[in-house]
Amino acid sequence: MQIVTFLGFTILVAVIAYLKTRNTDESSSDGYFLGGRSLTGVVIAGSLLLTNLSTEQIVGLNGAAFKEGILVMAWETIAAIAMVITAVFLLPRYLKGGITTVPQFLERRYDKATKTITSGLFLSGYVVVLLPIVLYSGALAINTMFNVPELLDVSETKALWITVWGIGIIGSIYAIFGGLKAVAVSDLINAIGLLIGGLMIPFFGLYAIGDGSITEGISTLINTNPQKFNSIGGPKASVPFGTIFTGMMLVNLFYWGTNQAIIQRALGAKNLKEGQKGLILASFIKILGPLIVVLPGVIAFHMFGGTLENPDEAYPMLVTKVLPSYLVGFFAAVLFGAILSSFNSALNSSVTLFGIDIYKSHIKKDATEKQTVFAGKSFGVILAILSMCIAPLIANAPDGLFGYLQEVNGCYSIPILTIIVVGYLTKYVPAIAAKVAIIVGVVLYSISQFIIKPTFNVVEIIDGVETVTGNEYPHFLHVMAILFVLNVIIMLVIGKLKPRATAYEQVYTNQVDIKPWKYLKVTGIAVCAIVIGIYIYFAQ
Repeated sequence: MQIVTFLGFTILVAVIAYLKTRNTDESSSDGYFLGGRSLTGVVIAGSLLLTNLSTEQIVGLNGAAFKEGILVMAWETIAAIAMVITAVFLLPRYLKGGITTVPQFLERRYDKATKTITSGLFLSGYVVVLLPIVLYSGALAINTMFNVPELLDVSETKALWITVWGIGIIGSIYAIFGGLKAVAVSDLINAIGLLIGGLMIPFFGLYAIGDGSITEGISTLINTNPQKFNSIGGPKASVPFGTIFTGMMLVNLFYWGTNQAIIQRALGAKNLKEGQKGLILASFIKILGPLIVVLPGVIAFHMFGGTLENPDEAYPMLVTKVLPSYLVGFFAAVLFGAILSSFNSALNSSVTLFGIDIYKSHIKKDATEKQTVFAGKSFGVILAILSMCIAPLIANAPDGLFGYLQEVNGCYSIPILTIIVVGYLTKYVPAIAAKVAIIVGVVLYSISQFIIKPTFNVVEIIDGVETVTGNEYPHFLHVMAILFVLNVIIMLVIGKLKPRATAYEQVYTNQVDIKPWKYLKVTGIAVCAIVIGIYIYFAQ
């Protein structure tokens, strides 16, 4: 029954995506890479949210909430404010320039070399970090939920390879052969399913705690675990409160405003109004994100207490404990959709970056639209195969790999954000300033986190417990903020000493209508006010 439900929902999504995209002209760059610039606000919002959600995030954040409480919701709530800033400040400029990729703007603002370097940084992050990790974590979730090794009568290693390739092949079909519109439409359907399925877990959890009453369950949970409902993280927390005003906002602004895998959905908007609608709608829903990726972890803490050695086991165990068996198949299908979305979105963006920023710019400058799309698809096939080969090998990597890789992303996120922000806010800062900022940002962050930090924090095992006996190193989010400010200063100084010969002026390409949404300001302010209100309400 579970497998039938799983297959039924998965096939339904594929059929609807095919019917909705069969008339899209994907022989052109805009048609394939941006869905013909036809995406509406609701589709953009659904695709943004599901691209963001993955098994790693759902399981990981709930595990963090199991350990620390709701303070980890900062990753979700601050994202809502970053999306508002993107809608107000960045998206109008992107659509005015009619760009397909973020590095395209960098070429116009600086030069081709800056664009190529940035595209290379994006691709390296997707190839080395994102794609294999999504496949591996997703395969683990599916294997556990359906007990694939026993089902197929194979070893856990073989089951992992089978599941990784299954996810990879299906995701590749969407991303490579369907283009952005197929990805976005399937994301919207899966987003609805994930919203329903994700909310079912805390619903049934609170129902169980309250002996059949949701309100009683909420009251019991808060009264017996008050320490888990403090929104203010202390200096020892994984998210100290101060980081919200420094690196946390910068990381979210990079992710939602400049990360190609995310912003590409908004770049495919039929006009600025629809793009802004999509971002604002997604930001409202993002505020509800903690109900899916944080609250279940607190419920699991109440139900299982200290019986779990690994906090990451909290969410899967809660699902098994509270979800009726007849809904497991549906929930697995929704989770499968989240896995696919994260994989095919990153893959589709990699295809776009290669086709537009590398193939057409450096390999075959006179390539036709069809040749560019074909080159991108071919690169996507190779990339998908490599990712599927690498993903199962992650099982042999040391513990803590995921956290380590997330920290590695800081090597390129802050330098890229810096040159984009400075590029839009100034007119005379030259291309050499952008190159220097990228190099300095990558080098200094790498030195600070992977050379100085390990020697700065002296960790000893005392009575079987790892204890920091040396000086503590600044949180990596604070380090990011410091380097962001330093990079901005470097670029402005270079701009003062060696300015461009002529001022940069952005040209309106008339690709789409850039008339803003009339309710943008009021809805944006409402989102920010709600986030601030949540922090005030839960502050202890």
